[in-house]
Amino acid sequence: MTDAPAARTARFDLLLAGSLTSDGGGVVSTCSLIRDGDRVIVVDPGMAKRQADILEPLATLGVAPADVTDVVISHHHPDHTINVGLFPHAAVHDHWAVYRGWEWEDSDAEGRELTPSVRLIRVPGHTAEDIAVVAGTADGIVVCTHAWWSESGPAEDPLAVDPAELASSRARVLAVADVIVPGHGPAFQPGAATPR
Repeated sequence: MTDAPAARTARFDLLLAGSLTSDGGGVVSTCSLIRDGDRVIVVDPGMAKRQADILEPLATLGVAPADVTDVVISHHHPDHTINVGLFPHAAVHDHWAVYRGWEWEDSDAEGRELTPSVRLIRVPGHTAEDIAVVAGTADGIVVCTHAWWSESGPAEDPLAVDPAELASSRARVLAVADVIVPGHGPAFQPGAATPR
């Protein structure tokens, strides 16, 4: 089975390009919007200077917080989850379940299809529970993942729980991705210099 989605009808928008300060003081997580059919999916609504840094780009795209049907968190670090509550009607997806209000549905993320163009895969390494969103768009396959912090590095994840697993996850993503949306930076096209 390929990791590529069956269809290419999703639309991708970067809501907030993440960043990190060199002294560890300021953290902004990359936050994305994927729309396909009636699904409105926000990926990693985490730390931002202001909640408006996530909500204003959404509003510009004509999306209200109540319109969001799904939130995907790549892993459970607070810098990627802290603003999940901005989306009151969204089902929240993580590595082992889908949460809707007070309901908890056990569901392994591996191969979970949100639409024919959007699926989740497991990409452990940064944490044991990391997942990626793989979205088929008209322009190619976009993968939102924390397998990379940003295009410029670090080449070796200093927090990786398992560097060998991370290398395997990176290879899996590189096999399908035309565009990578990293955990703390703008989207980029992978190339020969992309850390493996």
